[in-house]
Amino acid sequence: MELTAPEVWTLASTALVLVMTPGLALFYGGLVRVRSVVNMMLFSVSAMGVVGVLWILFGYSMNYFAEGESGFAGNPFKDFGLLNTAPENFISVGFGAAFAMITAALISGAIADRVGLGSWVLFVGVWSSVVYFPVAAWVWGGGWIQNLGATLGLPEVIDLAGGTVIHINAGAAALALALVAGKRLGFAPGSHPPHSVPLVTIGAALLWFGWIGFNSGLATTPAEAGLILVNTLGAPAAGIIGWIVVDVIRGKKPGVIGAASGAIAGLVAITPSAANLAPLWALLLGLIAGIACAYAIDWKYRLGYDDSLDVVGLHLVAGVIGSLYLGFFAFDDGLLLGGGAGLLLVQTISVVAVAAYSFVVSLAIALVVKRLTGLRVPAEVEEGGIDEMAHGEAAYA
Repeated sequence: MELTAPEVWTLASTALVLVMTPGLALFYGGLVRVRSVVNMMLFSVSAMGVVGVLWILFGYSMNYFAEGESGFAGNPFKDFGLLNTAPENFISVGFGAAFAMITAALISGAIADRVGLGSWVLFVGVWSSVVYFPVAAWVWGGGWIQNLGATLGLPEVIDLAGGTVIHINAGAAALALALVAGKRLGFAPGSHPPHSVPLVTIGAALLWFGWIGFNSGLATTPAEAGLILVNTLGAPAAGIIGWIVVDVIRGKKPGVIGAASGAIAGLVAITPSAANLAPLWALLLGLIAGIACAYAIDWKYRLGYDDSLDVVGLHLVAGVIGSLYLGFFAFDDGLLLGGGAGLLLVQTISVVAVAAYSFVVSLAIALVVKRLTGLRVPAEVEEGGIDEMAHGEAAYA
């Protein structure tokens, strides 16, 4: 049997999504101080290792409900080690693995400069098993969120590529982990400036590049793929403008870090909705996300939590905006486009449920990890430089 065009595209999209996690490592690596670049990048790379192994062992099995199966998540033993998985399904297995990797890696930005690798690896392994795999099954694998619309007699929940599963999920977990980890030494506005603008730019470029496959990897028609492509270009472009405008209004000098962050905000917001919005409304969504996230990243100083690289301000906030925005502007069912309030209701339920579940369970996992490992590196290691003292490597020789 020959490969079909959609199968070839999903293979290529898997490669695109896989590049996103090393791209995230570069993006995060450029945002931290020079003495913790290796540690920050290793968090992304180690997440690929841990999650990739768990996905093959039991994550894919938990990721979907087989016929007649129900409950919290799919049975982890029905396809343990992929022994019972038909080879023709391996393309979708690989595609799903790349999504699981990037989701776990996103969380690491919240704890930059102060957490040890062992603590991080333990958290990622447990979190993926009891949070990511079940939530993915709820939304994409035949679980209760995917069936929520039918249950209530309302439109189906829309989450194309992970507004809830990935960004809200990771953002809520990041908030919980940051609260348990505590603040960095010397935490204050401007106290930990990015060390490499070029590295941030390269990382953002790779993320945007990979996002094409992220959003359109399962597209089956030229029309669908084209719409997703245009929206995945337009929303982040508008996000850049929105962020820069906010910086100018607030009297800040516009810079590349802000522009790159605006692009990420737009990409996050369009993730759940790229196949269900007209390009004009995608532009508006990106603009709103860029503006909102530019303000949201300052919350950590006002509320007193240390989300080092603004995972909450970018991924949680833009993920919520993008998911709820569908309730107003989605084709057919959007409240402002002739539909009723049904889609907005089911979108809201899914957002609240995933955010609450991820935060509560992540908080519990983080507290257990802290009890077992201490979570943070010693103060002298944090101050002296995690890279040299904990990893024996330096980003720049």
